[in-house]
Formats: sequence, C-alpha cells, structure tokens
Amino acid sequence: MNLLQAILFGIVQGLTEFIPVSSSGHLVLLHEAMGITDTGLVFDVALHFGTLLAMVIYFYKDIQKLVLGLSGKNDYQRLAWFLALATIPAAVLGFLLQDLAETTFRSPLVVAFNLILVALLMLVAEKVAAGRKDKTPLKKTSLKQAVAIGFAQAAALVPGVSRSGATITTGLFGGLDRVSATRFSFLLGIPIMIGAVAKVLLDEGSIAQVSSEAGIFTAGVLAALLSGVLAIRFLLRYLAGHTLAVFAYYRIALGIITLLIAL
Repeated sequence: MNLLQAILFGIVQGLTEFIPVSSSGHLVLLHEAMGITDTGLVFDVALHFGTLLAMVIYFYKDIQKLVLGLSGKNDYQRLAWFLALATIPAAVLGFLLQDLAETTFRSPLVVAFNLILVALLMLVAEKVAAGRKDKTPLKKTSLKQAVAIGFAQAAALVPGVSRSGATITTGLFGGLDRVSATRFSFLLGIPIMIGAVAKVLLDEGSIAQVSSEAGIFTAGVLAALLSGVLAIRFLLRYLAGHTLAVFAYYRIALGIITLLIAL
C-alpha cells in the first residue's frame, strides 16, 4: 500500500464509520477492488483509531458530563450507566467471535447481503418512527432501549451491517427521535472502539507492522480523523431534518452491484 492509497482508505473509513453505510464493509470491498492484502485487519483497525479520535474530539463535552455522571455529580448518571450496560453485548461477542471477524466475515458476499438487509430495516424503522407521536429524547433513554441498541452494536461485528446503521435503526424502532438515536449511537461506540483498537494494535505482531510502515499508518489515521469529524457534523445536521432513506437506497445499490460482481 502506498501513501495515496492509505489516505483514500482513511477518508473512506472516516466517512463511512458515521454515515450508516458500513465502514468495515467498504474497507473489505476496497481491499478487494484494489487487490491490497498486505495490511488487512491491522490497518483497518488503525483507521478506527482515527475515527475514535474524531468522536472524542467532537463529543468531548458530552464525555466529560458522562464521566461525571457515573459518579453521580450531574443529571447524566442514568444515561452514563445505560451506555455502560449497552456496551457489554458487543464486548462479549467481539471476544467470542474475533476469529470469524478476521476471516469468514470478511467476504464480499457477506458484505453485500448485510448492506441490503440493514437497508430494508432502516426503511421500515423510518416508517415506524413516522407513525409514532411521542419520541424519546437522549437523556430519557430507557434501559430497554439502551440494551436493544447495545445488541444492535454487537451485530455490527459482521461487515456490511454498519455499527451506526444498526444502532440508529434500533433506536428508531425503540422510540428514540432520530438525532437522539444518532448521538446515543456515537457515544456508545467510543468505549467499544477503545477496546477493539487496543486489543488488536497492542499485539506484538501489530506493533511491528505499524512500526515498519509508520508513514502509511499515520497518513491513514489522520485522513480518518479529519473526514470522521466532518462526517459526524454532517450526519447530525442532516438527520435533524431528513430520514435515513438516501443511505438505505445507497446501501441497496452497492449491495446489488457487489453481488453481481461477486457472482
């Protein structure tokens, strides 16, 4: 992989991590399309470090409130503990399914199927949400809603599902308003992403790989960070007045194209 390719991968990761079209799915397809197999999972996880930084930078005020909330020092205590509980499903399944996530799940056919499936669920969720008069704001998120979103995050271990797509969609099904579901999704992603990044990148083999290609990895991470901040800002503003439909249709189109090429 050269420097320009690393930057391209970083931009794709930054945009698709937050826009609900599946970052892992896009990275798998991009690896396949460009015939790049020398970096694989380690490079993809390094790019997630860039989008993790983007979330921390964008939501640092919310993070401060949530940390204080855990100790009961403000009215974010309830939300903070619900976010912590919602992290558990993805943490447990991530540990159990790590080998599959690194091998079997990284298939264009798997990506294509999940792109289409979740797109259809997104469209149904919007229909359900449109017919609901009372919607739950972020700070009023219930334990049931939080746990459901937590399991949706766990499903995103499979490329093509999309962490933000699955969690926002589940939030809509559960009764959250669109922006609240999106903010909950992003805040929920921070602890699980910290764990996933640390688990892979702190391995001796991964450290050696990063060290041997420090420039490539740095370029990719910075590109993911910058494009990630822009993607967060865009999506929160967009969903304040629009539905998920455009992203669902994009997923369906990409999924069909991927299936046709793969078959």
